[in-house]
Amino acid sequence: MTHLLHRHCHAELPTVSSGDGVYLFDTEGKKYLDGCGGAAVSNLGHSHATVKKTIIEQVEAIPFAHTGFFTNQPSEDLATLLTDLAPDNLDHVYFVSGGSEAVESALKMARQYFVEIGKPNKTQFIARRQSYHGNTLGALAVGGNEWRKENFRPLLAEVEHVSPCYAYRDQRENETELAYSHRVADELESKILTMGAENVMAFVAEPVVGVTAGALPATTGYFKRIREICDKYDVLLILDEVMCGIGRTGNFYAFEQDEIVPDLVTIAKGLGAGYQPIGAVVVSNEIYDAMANDSV
Repeated sequence: MTHLLHRHCHAELPTVSSGDGVYLFDTEGKKYLDGCGGAAVSNLGHSHATVKKTIIEQVEAIPFAHTGFFTNQPSEDLATLLTDLAPDNLDHVYFVSGGSEAVESALKMARQYFVEIGKPNKTQFIARRQSYHGNTLGALAVGGNEWRKENFRPLLAEVEHVSPCYAYRDQRENETELAYSHRVADELESKILTMGAENVMAFVAEPVVGVTAGALPATTGYFKRIREICDKYDVLLILDEVMCGIGRTGNFYAFEQDEIVPDLVTIAKGLGAGYQPIGAVVVSNEIYDAMANDSV
């Protein structure tokens, strides 16, 4: 009998006892190849000697200090590293405990930004169908995974959704890749105009959609057109890189492949590699300055 509430109440799961590199071992001595890195988390492998040593050293020094009253050098160093790896305009980092919380924080920052600059009527989000942004209520609302949302729909904020960039399914015969990219991106402009640009806060998207669409990158030119539309209508661009960021596409940030810069980007999973519950929102100077200049 277990007192632990597992993801599936009727599952009988093997008990992991140890790990080494890409392998896990259970209490019965069975060896598993952790081919997906534990839901795209364990990108440094299990039981990495240097990581374990560093964790022990930090715990021996100080495991926790309230961030409302203190800073600490490891956090400062990590924020510097993440901003050094980002384009110049993304120069501030807010740390949280995981991916869903990072998305929630980004949504709240979008709202706070427009309140601070005197545009409180901007309250609406637009996202994409067949997307996933987390299981907390705000993240679930912007997500486009319908079966996950169904039971909780009465609790969720109303969010409008547009088509995913899914050329395999939706590109028309004799339509060029760029023409398809612009056509599907222009759905965002149409949706903004329908809702009223004065009401729309942000567009939320994954540069590479995870398991909800099957490791799906955007086609050439799609995100450049999305960036143009967001700029035109004063809509923030939030890119969710919880699954696809931290070097998984060949660049540290996945959006680098699309040659754009978002206003906020969320990261987690590979950031802590399973050794530490951690996520982050990397924030533009414009958003940070609006919050920092708050007179309250």
